[in-house]
Amino acid sequence: MSQEKLELNKSLSPSQVWALALGSIVGWGCFVLPGDMFLPQAGVLGTLIGFSVGAFLICFVAVCYSYMIKYAPVAGGAFAYAYVGYGPTAAFVCGWALVLGYVAIIGIDVAALALIFRFLFPGVFEFGSLYSIAGWEVYTGEVLLMTGATLLFGFMNYRGTSFAGKFQVVLTFLLTVGIVSLFVGSSSLETAQMPNLFPLFAEHRSAFSCVLIIFAISPFLFAGFDTVPQAAEEFTFEPSRARNIMIIAILCGVVLYSLVTLAVGIAIPYPEMLAKMDAMRAAGGTAWATGEVAAMAFGKLGAVILACAVMGAVCTGINGFYIATSRLLLSMARGRILPAWFGDIHPKYRSPYKAILFTIAIVLLTPFAGRSVIVWIVDMSSVGTGIGYLFSCLAARRVLLGSPDVEDKAMRLFCCIMGTLASVMCIVLLLIPGSPAYISEASRWCMVAWVGMGVFFYFSNKSEWAKLPEAELRASILGRADIPVFFKSKEPQGQVQPQGAGD
Repeated sequence: MSQEKLELNKSLSPSQVWALALGSIVGWGCFVLPGDMFLPQAGVLGTLIGFSVGAFLICFVAVCYSYMIKYAPVAGGAFAYAYVGYGPTAAFVCGWALVLGYVAIIGIDVAALALIFRFLFPGVFEFGSLYSIAGWEVYTGEVLLMTGATLLFGFMNYRGTSFAGKFQVVLTFLLTVGIVSLFVGSSSLETAQMPNLFPLFAEHRSAFSCVLIIFAISPFLFAGFDTVPQAAEEFTFEPSRARNIMIIAILCGVVLYSLVTLAVGIAIPYPEMLAKMDAMRAAGGTAWATGEVAAMAFGKLGAVILACAVMGAVCTGINGFYIATSRLLLSMARGRILPAWFGDIHPKYRSPYKAILFTIAIVLLTPFAGRSVIVWIVDMSSVGTGIGYLFSCLAARRVLLGSPDVEDKAMRLFCCIMGTLASVMCIVLLLIPGSPAYISEASRWCMVAWVGMGVFFYFSNKSEWAKLPEAELRASILGRADIPVFFKSKEPQGQVQPQGAGD
């Protein structure tokens, strides 16, 4: 049997897929951004409203994904859906943008390990000073730590999703228990009181701008639910159950993000906490507001509680996005839109092992970048995932319009429109100069470099996929040649009722 005929192993149960989604949603940002971004730039209420609005609109995107999972339950997610609706070029643009978003999040979570260990074990890994990037000192010890984590999770995924899925459930449990404990401990402090949450919005901007800043990065904050369609080929259950799994994961994510933000805000007046963090940075220390609150609430025990939560968040994020990135690369390679090398499946472990090796190679750049670069990555990730959401919603709309006898078509189309609007708003807020959420210059240059790499891959492989018969290309990406597509195809399509659109 050739490697192209090998299939991924169906090993993911509903609980494992839910843990995959929630663990990927609640990652590094949940613990670091409250003191670094949420409270300074939006205030407590501005942040919570931004979370709620973003999650509400992202749920429409999740519904669109659920339509498409039933229509084409294959690895690749939004890449495959963009192909269904708009053809191979659109699929490449969507897929390459998502690769950026997913790899960036793995890098973010790996880089967070340095911050965690500086807090838990100060000085232990801070040896062998290499250089400084934007005020963050890069040490040989931390580079070795992050490199080891990258290789460990890469190896785990290399060996297939069976163990990785079970491990994800355990880590997600630790994550949830740790966050709830942190909130309870912070709320129980003698200094904790409601007035500490004032000002409710950042004083240097309007309330509306505060909400927009948080809403604009919703694709980053809730990126993780879309790991579900990436793993659709490995479900042990009916794809129709994916919608509820994704929506519940998003809602749980909002609750956990909010609990951490409130825990940081309520312990002492949060402007006082932020001033304390600024003073620590100015003195060359490790400023981490969430860690400071955990120490206030539990003393040395706080380090253990926070370690459980953060390690759960970081490890679930790394694990989840390894799965998502490798399956996306696999799908792109199946359609020859990336070199076929990326699509090889391991004969024993049934994993896309070469795609995983490529992901490892890219992520291994992270340990050398420093924490300051993470802010640039957040912006890049939000743009990339926002593009993926947009294509999925537009493709779902095309499928629904082209499918006869669909129940509740008007409501389903409404969800597609709302998901499209949410995606466009996020992308516009991040890319339009003058927007309160306009990404930094460094982020823009990083995106230019990624686009340049994408142009190279696109044209270097276009001659191969452009000559493939449409039916063969469709079978490679969607798993079946008779699944209808909704772009202008050069060849006649099979007369088959769309298989999931009306379920």
